[in-house]
Amino acid sequence: MVAVVSILTLLIAALASLFMAWSIGAGSSGSTPFAPAVGANAISVMRAGFMVGLLGLAGAVLQGANVTEAVGAELVVGSVLTAGASIVALVTAALLVAVGVFAGYPIATAFTVTGAVIGVGLANGGAPALIKYQQIFALWTLTPFVGGGTAYVTARALRSDAVPERYSIPALGGLMGALIVNIQFTVLGSNGTGKSLASALTTTFQQWIPFSSLGYEFLITLTGILIGTLLNYRAIMNSPETGQRRFLLVLGGLVAFSAGGSQVGLAIGPLVPLLERFVIPLPMILLGGGIGLLLGSWTGAPRMIKALSQDYSSLGPRRSIAAMIPSFAIAQIAVALGIPVSFNEIIVSAIIGSGYAAGSSGVSRKKMAYTVAAWVVSLALAFGLSYGGFWTLDRLFLSS
Repeated sequence: MVAVVSILTLLIAALASLFMAWSIGAGSSGSTPFAPAVGANAISVMRAGFMVGLLGLAGAVLQGANVTEAVGAELVVGSVLTAGASIVALVTAALLVAVGVFAGYPIATAFTVTGAVIGVGLANGGAPALIKYQQIFALWTLTPFVGGGTAYVTARALRSDAVPERYSIPALGGLMGALIVNIQFTVLGSNGTGKSLASALTTTFQQWIPFSSLGYEFLITLTGILIGTLLNYRAIMNSPETGQRRFLLVLGGLVAFSAGGSQVGLAIGPLVPLLERFVIPLPMILLGGGIGLLLGSWTGAPRMIKALSQDYSSLGPRRSIAAMIPSFAIAQIAVALGIPVSFNEIIVSAIIGSGYAAGSSGVSRKKMAYTVAAWVVSLALAFGLSYGGFWTLDRLFLSS
């Protein structure tokens, strides 16, 4: 009888996790990466939803380990998430995100999940993980300023006549090439740790020709810069407008990939402690979460993509490019550090920054006020509901 109850409880927790993954895919993970591209008429809403689902799945499997482990084990000290705690946290967060999806307002998923997990963890007798909270708070606070500020400066530079477009766009392509070869992938590492393409190639090359690790990584990074620069230069010289849109689509794809790597942990992180006794490999768990993201992106993301692309700012290709570059960089920093981050917050901040490069008329201040309020309220509400829900459940059923 006990075994049956345990299996049923685990099944409920898994369904709650899948529902959370669907909600994320239909909301922040599915809508934010390609919203600027849709606003710039570089891709249709339906195609954006289709592509972001596939790329999010790939990112979940290849980059999702760090944030998954952080959400599952590092938000509360001295308290392992039980099946009941996981169910309460996942259902609370998923319902709040789902409300945001169907109401047309982008709820910050990282805020809701973090608040919910901390709430049930403290209600279960755990202690606050203050150092981790400081890291999370620092990233959440800096994101609007760094992302928005970088997008503003980039957009101003792209609009300036001082640097011709045939040089500025290829230069940004080179920057992205350098970043791509230095981001970490779980599949390239070992024992659950990630490894960058530059580091993996360095290890391989050193087996053939002994040379400095730093020297090899520098040469590989330089190669990434050259490839990114030359590809963009060729596209811009053939057709400036087509080149801009192609670059924008590449950036959207990279951000969608990063979204999967960060956001999947928000859905399956609370579930991982329950699966340890079943010896299920983490990549298989990440794959399950990634499929949930994909389904959410395909079924629910188009509505949110349309809302973001139309309501926040009417962006052209240049300002859209300016918004995507800091979004990708901040997302990868969060993935590398294992900090849950809201892609909603990242993209919206970057859109606002790039929008102000052409004046404030393209940005809806009323919409932004509602969005910021939704971020704060979702964090507090998720914490309060999950704490109270688990405390009540524990007193009525679990303690008896």
